Amino acid sequence: MKRYFITGLLIWVPLAITAWVLSLIAGIADQSLRLLPDSVHPHNILGFDIPGAGVVLTLVIILTTGLLAANFIGQRLVSWWEKLLARIPVVNSIYNSVKQVSDTLFSSSGNAFRKALLIQYPRQGSWTIAFLTGTPGGDVVNHLKDDYVSIYVPTTPNPTSGFFLMLQRSEVIELDMAVDEALKYIISMGVVTPPARTNHRFNPPNNRHS
Repeated sequence: MKRYFITGLLIWVPLAITAWVLSLIAGIADQSLRLLPDSVHPHNILGFDIPGAGVVLTLVIILTTGLLAANFIGQRLVSWWEKLLARIPVVNSIYNSVKQVSDTLFSSSGNAFRKALLIQYPRQGSWTIAFLTGTPGGDVVNHLKDDYVSIYVPTTPNPTSGFFLMLQRSEVIELDMAVDEALKYIISMGVVTPPARTNHRFNPPNNRHS
């Protein structure tokens, strides 16, 4: 009985969590329906709610915004909007910080979270997976004379929290592993292992134990 019960849990728990996450996302997206006038609201027209209508509307708003912002007039409007926000205290600092992070993460030319790394953390001889986020900047570069990289070390099983570290490039190992495979490996606490690569190479950095 215990074996059957565990087998059932292994089937239903992932399905239940997936359904809960999708329901949460759909519920948040449905809030976009409040932007519609009452005269064109689906509930008032049809007499009942349409599941997923908010998701579709949200996708349309995002795509339309991207389309408008891609042309010259849209770029001028975005520039004007950002200048307006820059004049508002507190809002300015929050918006700029979030925008810098989002531009780095979602930029097609950026390197943030493009590579999975293997590092020794939190001590020598203890290994964990990290993600490349870029290189140090600002006044930090004036104090780090060697070649350093910025990395993010996620926690398990919640990868949205973690630690930001700056390590010498020679102290990290680039993995032949996709980012989504590395995330699954971390979230599952090592249970869901990525497929083995026959052409992988393991070259420990020099002076690792010095």
